[in-house]
Amino acid sequence: MRTSGFAGFPPEGMRFLTALARNNRREWFQPRKELYETTVRRPMLELVSRINGALLDFAPDYICEPEKAVFRIYRDTRFSPDKTPYKTHIAAVFHRRGLNRHEGAAYYFSVSPKEISVGGGAYMPSSDVLLAVRSQIAARHGEFTKLVSDRTVRKYLEDLKGESLSRAPKGFQPSHPAADYIRMKQWYFYTALDPTLAVTNRLLPEIVKRFRLLTPFIEFLNRPLTERRKVLLDGRKFV
Repeated sequence: MRTSGFAGFPPEGMRFLTALARNNRREWFQPRKELYETTVRRPMLELVSRINGALLDFAPDYICEPEKAVFRIYRDTRFSPDKTPYKTHIAAVFHRRGLNRHEGAAYYFSVSPKEISVGGGAYMPSSDVLLAVRSQIAARHGEFTKLVSDRTVRKYLEDLKGESLSRAPKGFQPSHPAADYIRMKQWYFYTALDPTLAVTNRLLPEIVKRFRLLTPFIEFLNRPLTERRKVLLDGRKFV
């Protein structure tokens, strides 16, 4: 398993994010932007690159360019009562190649001085993705139940999470064996790790271990989307 080569974030990077939480304003950040780049963002790009190397072994279709995988530090404050301009964590997401950025299930992790989050799944699926995933669960409920009940997955990533409808969605029977899963509007696993891992060489293998465990679940959620895309691409060959 290719999980060597990342020594951890420099302690200065975690101290920067701690200070940013206390001074979350442009006047404080701008003179220190280079410090953010060297102690937070650049190490994050290196970490994502190392994770890409590990994904070659078990999820090569999810390798992303580090610059595209890492989220910007700037917050979207348009619809938020909290108008602080900067995030106090750094995060990355790994989407499946061939699917739109917000279309399918993905891997995710974030790092802050307070928490390291690792998870994956479908967090904000569109209406057509919801229908595709629900239909997949209904047709293959035994396989899905086995995936989300796996003891090792639950040991390292806790229980399946996601908001649910109060009743079965249109077109699905309330008595279906997987009705509880079909009512869900999100399907994801998520766990929080000890934040002190951030500055150690143990961070990379801990993330990769959980990404590996998530892979069958994420591939299950994306299967109807990749199959649909393949049908569309094959159809275009004959147009």
